Amino acid sequence: MFKLNHIFNTTLYKREMGGSWRMLLIFAGIIAMYAGVVISMYEPGIEGMLAQLAEAIPELMAAVGMGGAPSDLTGFISSYLYGMLLLVFPMVYTILRANALVARYVDRGSMAGLLAAPVKRRSIALTQAGALATGIIIMIAFITILEAAVSEALFPGELDIGGIIALNSGLLCLHLFIGGICFLCSCIFSDAKHSAGLGAGIPAFMYILLMISNIGGAAENVKYATFFTLYNTEAILAGDPSGAAGAAILLAGAVPLFASGITVFSRKDLHV
Repeated sequence: MFKLNHIFNTTLYKREMGGSWRMLLIFAGIIAMYAGVVISMYEPGIEGMLAQLAEAIPELMAAVGMGGAPSDLTGFISSYLYGMLLLVFPMVYTILRANALVARYVDRGSMAGLLAAPVKRRSIALTQAGALATGIIIMIAFITILEAAVSEALFPGELDIGGIIALNSGLLCLHLFIGGICFLCSCIFSDAKHSAGLGAGIPAFMYILLMISNIGGAAENVKYATFFTLYNTEAILAGDPSGAAGAAILLAGAVPLFASGITVFSRKDLHV
């Protein structure tokens, strides 16, 4: 009879999700605080504080993806939350969690205990990948519920729920892609420092390129060098097919990244 534990270790998954919950609560609290403040700054029909700030320091605000003149609450949230806050905070969570799920175990010698159990390496790696992906999904679901709840409380009926769901579906694809990068790095390196260095370095560098391209001018072409460009919030809200296509590419890219991490971990010499 087929047993789930042959490919997915439920005991290990529950333990890792216990560790994920603690970190998720911390990041959820931070995101809730900042998102609540930003949404409360929306002023229907007139320029709010953030719009005035964008006029005062346009290059800096553009660099972090904040700018434009949104005409409604959904556009306002897209402009002022999805340029930096909802890119960076989930990314930091993913970097920290991915490193802890594999590389830190090996670095501290704790992996020997896992491998001593009658569980295949592939099952361990798949379970850790599942724990990372689940944490990302929970965070994006929380963000969606938070935005809807705060918006409805402060500005009843003004939020385009369908638009927010579309934005966060794309955001999920982006962070799963980042998760795939971090997970692969965690599986490649047995040293937690190298795993964290490359796992954090790649998405951080890609985000810096995005900031440079946001300034515009000659630097605008830099956007073609970063995967963050595939997450186009304006195209998603406008219903442009390129928005969904970019998100689909990110999701499609996440699958081989996670699969490669599982394969690498299953075959590597861990010296434990």
